[in-house]
Amino acid sequence: MSFNTFGQALRLTTWGESHGSAIGCVVDGCPPGLPLEASEIQAELDRRRPGQSRHTTQRREPDEVRILSGVFPDATGRQVTTGTPIALVIENVDQRSKDYGDIASKFRPGHADYTYLQKYGIRDYRGGGRSSARETAMRVAGGAVARKIIDRVSVRAALVQIGPHRIDRSRWDWAEVARNPFFCPDPMAAAAWEGYLDGVRKAGSSAGAVIEVVADGVPPGWGAPLYGKLDQDLASAMMSINAVKAVEIGDGFAAAELSGEANADEMRIGNDGRPVFLSNHAGGIVGGISSGQQIVVRFAVKPTSSILQPRRTIDTGGRDTEIVTKGRHDPCVGIRAVPVGEAMMALVLADHKLRHRAQVGGP
Repeated sequence: MSFNTFGQALRLTTWGESHGSAIGCVVDGCPPGLPLEASEIQAELDRRRPGQSRHTTQRREPDEVRILSGVFPDATGRQVTTGTPIALVIENVDQRSKDYGDIASKFRPGHADYTYLQKYGIRDYRGGGRSSARETAMRVAGGAVARKIIDRVSVRAALVQIGPHRIDRSRWDWAEVARNPFFCPDPMAAAAWEGYLDGVRKAGSSAGAVIEVVADGVPPGWGAPLYGKLDQDLASAMMSINAVKAVEIGDGFAAAELSGEANADEMRIGNDGRPVFLSNHAGGIVGGISSGQQIVVRFAVKPTSSILQPRRTIDTGGRDTEIVTKGRHDPCVGIRAVPVGEAMMALVLADHKLRHRAQVGGP
């Protein structure tokens, strides 16, 4: 299987399957001399870890990460990156492959089962194998390394919609994101989502979600005007996350409803002599290059395909049948996609910082 590597100047390669013995990644291109401890990576992984509330899969994976290579103590005794490939590994310890025995020969509607088999002629039906969202743990681990490269940039994300229920943006409070199991910035919306998702879970169904990722502190100049657009790579990164079906940057689809004068982000000179934008419809990226404004990306995650409700499908023998997916699944996979979205944003920004530095110099 090809296409397991993401990025150019900073490259993330992931490996492993949902029910294999371990999952891992290699981060290549990281500059030397950056302090890096396993505990820093673990802090990010703990935010994505399954089984932390009744609203996510009850698979009990500690997601304990080990650094296998790419770090060494410097003259002061700190552990720092060496400029060589950073290899990370997480053991899988709570697989229940027997849960998938009944669907070994059936295709789950909405899942990658059918297309995967058509492409490769073989598939690991245990939790989706390579196409499982379990792989995203390594994206989060790689994103923790990327954050070291863009240490002056803040990357945060929040869940802004579950099913048809949206937050009230007038109540947005970043501090609330860490106080509820939904990564929700609106405490009233989070409280309402509890009951809604309980009903979805008890019905054996699932719900979709929308995640918003925001980066502050990105300087102007990252990206390129044609085939290396910053928004192009961000869209690709978010779309590569499991179950993502749409991505928008800035006003996104809503920009189509605006007039030219309403959509234009007008500029003035501020008191410090630097330009000030009067709005941010573009989401911090103009012509594929960062403007210095806040970068805003949203992506939509479809409802989890593995549900308890019977669905019509076919089997590998070409026969019509029905399927019920047992096991432990997220009623809303979008919840744990929040730290994954942050990681992908960090990876793209770190990659573009290194590309920018290689072409035009700078810190």
